[in-house]
Amino acid sequence: MELTRRGFLGVTATAAVASLPRTVAAQDDPLGVRKDFPALREFTFLNTAYTGLISQAVVDAAREWTDTRARRGYTVGEMLAKADEARTLYAAMIGAGEDELAFLSSTTEGENIVVNSLDFRSGDNVVYDDLVYPSTPAIYQRLAETRGVEIRVAKSRNGAVPVEAFAKLVDRRTRLISVAWVNHNSGFRHDMKALALLAHGHGAYLYSDAVQFIGSGPVDVHAEGVDFCTSGTYKWLMAGFGVAVFYVRRELLGRIQSPNVGWRTQSGSQASAKKLEYATPAFGEIYELAAALKYLQRIGLDRIEARSQTLVKRFRSGLAARKMPIDTPDNNRSPIVSFYIRKPPAEAEKILAAERMKVSLQAAGPLTRVRVAFAFFNNEADVDRMLEVAEKLTA
Repeated sequence: MELTRRGFLGVTATAAVASLPRTVAAQDDPLGVRKDFPALREFTFLNTAYTGLISQAVVDAAREWTDTRARRGYTVGEMLAKADEARTLYAAMIGAGEDELAFLSSTTEGENIVVNSLDFRSGDNVVYDDLVYPSTPAIYQRLAETRGVEIRVAKSRNGAVPVEAFAKLVDRRTRLISVAWVNHNSGFRHDMKALALLAHGHGAYLYSDAVQFIGSGPVDVHAEGVDFCTSGTYKWLMAGFGVAVFYVRRELLGRIQSPNVGWRTQSGSQASAKKLEYATPAFGEIYELAAALKYLQRIGLDRIEARSQTLVKRFRSGLAARKMPIDTPDNNRSPIVSFYIRKPPAEAEKILAAERMKVSLQAAGPLTRVRVAFAFFNNEADVDRMLEVAEKLTA
């Protein structure tokens, strides 16, 4: 199947909606997608950073998978062909080669593979920041205990970590910089190209947990200079659990090895990232992923990002007008906006449930962080509805 990256570019609100300008009210569904997400009839869903909704196209793919298994079953050849179809679609989405991609079970598995493949020695160091997902410190703590590798942590300020904070910690013994492409709390988005230049300038590699980024906008991993990244598929890709896509830059394929072997490692795939797929993958979830990727391709990642950024700007403006403390840096280009309230999470959750509003709450010392995530199916009415609820959360 031929596919270029170009293919990927391309609860009812109340009186507040009626008071909006006619041009806004007419844009209830500018991408024509809300009908594909049944949950939107029941909730104001602003929680894709937690778990993305699946579209009707993915529901249909899951049903077809189950029905076909019940009626006649699949051959291994059919299922492997579907996996390669999903691989082709994902490669086009991120600007990678199909030989640079492997299907794993989780984002954490990808980082473990990188760490276990590199020849760390006592006195080497790894650098990450305090915005990484909790799995990352656990991985490197074991590395420190077993290999004598030094851990260096760049500190965030106001929800962000500039490249300069990493530059102070990187030296000739740095082997790896690891970051979350987009942080799961503040939504801070790293300058990956600058981090790649920093790492490569010291002979190190750059790894990224990309689960909060891939699917939210256009990307070219080759242009960004990323060496390795992994993304689960249940957030912004709006597919299922149990499948994560691992990317390894082609020039580094020889350095990356699976700690496991199995029937698929004997299939002549040593020259590609497929060598990491040593056993039977979660084929049902891969069928769902293929459907989700086709759906996103039809919309276009450029349009997806433009939609979320329009809503982000509207929401930030509304929070600022209400003098609510915002955790997310400005001009950040991610679909996440977090702000703080003083109500404890349990009390805030009751208000959100009563309002049929889906967002995430995270304890942050004496405050509660409210994380709001704008997907391409959201609209201006959702933003204004959330601003109404934010006033109740801060009352």
